[in-house]
Amino acid sequence: MKDGEYKTVARYTDAVSAHIAEGMLLENGIPAVVFGEVSSYPSLNVMDSIELKVFEADYDAALALLNAPADPTE
Repeated sequence: MKDGEYKTVARYTDAVSAHIAEGMLLENGIPAVVFGEVSSYPSLNVMDSIELKVFEADYDAALALLNAPADPTE
């Protein structure tokens, strides 16, 4: 595991989206963790967003992956 502090790279209101993004980062070699998951019922997570965090050193790469178009030809 890398040394350093975690940094929030994205916020979500539903756990499914957060975990999909986490999986994509993990598949690309970027350690990621979901924080703040209160409930599997989306309406209970609206007050406090679910945060996807990565190490500071991986922040730029994670942000680039999360913002990349789904279709690489775009």
